[in-house]
Amino acid sequence: MASLGAPSSDTRILVVDDEPSILDAVSTMLRYEGYVVSIATNGEEALASVRSHPPSLIVLDVMLPDLDGIELTKRLRADGSEMPILLLTARDALEDKVAGLDIGADDYVTKPFVLAEVIARVQALLRRSAGTQRRAGRLSFADVVLDERTHEGFRGGTRIPLTATEFNLLRYLLQHPRTVRSKEQILDDVWHYDFGGETGIVETYVSYLRRKLDALGSPLIHTIRSVGFILREAEDAS
Repeated sequence: MASLGAPSSDTRILVVDDEPSILDAVSTMLRYEGYVVSIATNGEEALASVRSHPPSLIVLDVMLPDLDGIELTKRLRADGSEMPILLLTARDALEDKVAGLDIGADDYVTKPFVLAEVIARVQALLRRSAGTQRRAGRLSFADVVLDERTHEGFRGGTRIPLTATEFNLLRYLLQHPRTVRSKEQILDDVWHYDFGGETGIVETYVSYLRRKLDALGSPLIHTIRSVGFILREAEDAS
């Protein structure tokens, strides 16, 4: 099998799973692709590993025997950890995916999975993380300002409480103002894959983000029926 990428020697990935077969398969494949891999079999062990030697990315099982993946993600984000987190879980309902992303995870793979898919998601997240660091700065439209260095959003000077996914969605819209973006485009560019074709995830997060923005001013995110969404001020509408 040909390597799908050429990671640097300092790209370390932490794989967390209490199922030995999955832990071995994922970690072996990642090492084959050239990554430095550490492993943990429970949440507390993973938390200690991250705090002592922060990895470049975490592949994290949701169902763990002590501290589950959702709670571990919450704690890591509360600690200020910004490394990408890829969740592995047997739960495939849309609301479960939203819950995982909403607390700060970056991507989601449903069991059973193909190892090549996990590798592709890992590489996409690492590219996205590196790209975010290179583009760090400020984006603005109307009275909305997004600071990529501090991961904060403001409207009219008031801070907007944003989850990690809401931040990424707002950044994408700010990068494409006054341009209609389809749900499929948003899935591809914000989540970097098609999420199993479930465009409902886009509608869910647009609704979350729209509610927070509208609470501080006139509507900025508009729905173009049967097409997608556009960021524009009311007077821009035709």
